[in-house]
Amino acid sequence: VQLVESGGGLVQPGGSLRLSCVTSGFTFDDYAMTWIRRAPAKGMEWVSSMNWNGGTKYYAESVEGRFTISRDNAKNTLYLQMNGLKVEDTAVYYCVREKDEFPWEPSYYIYKSSLLQYEYHDWGQGTQVTVSA
Repeated sequence: VQLVESGGGLVQPGGSLRLSCVTSGFTFDDYAMTWIRRAPAKGMEWVSSMNWNGGTKYYAESVEGRFTISRDNAKNTLYLQMNGLKVEDTAVYYCVREKDEFPWEPSYYIYKSSLLQYEYHDWGQGTQVTVSA
């Protein structure tokens, strides 16, 4: 399994970025996918998840209305469109593969927030997003 995140960078507050996660080594459309971030001096935070075909999408309250998760199963790629970026969005962003076609309910990710780094076996290198004036 390979997960390669890209698209991060330095952006001013209110700006936008689009993250990509190119995957290989598994059948992409057999799995739900999730974005997780790690902010400086903080633990992992669940950001967003979607099911195998994009019919179900979940967002953390902190990003709801600003971020949009999507996927292109033909390209084995997951995306995260981030608009209205805030300083507190500064973090390294990771994509991870879920256990099957469906993600957990948001309450599960919140409950597991301190243990997210142990929930997933496969991690990419992440992509750094820095929001600063």
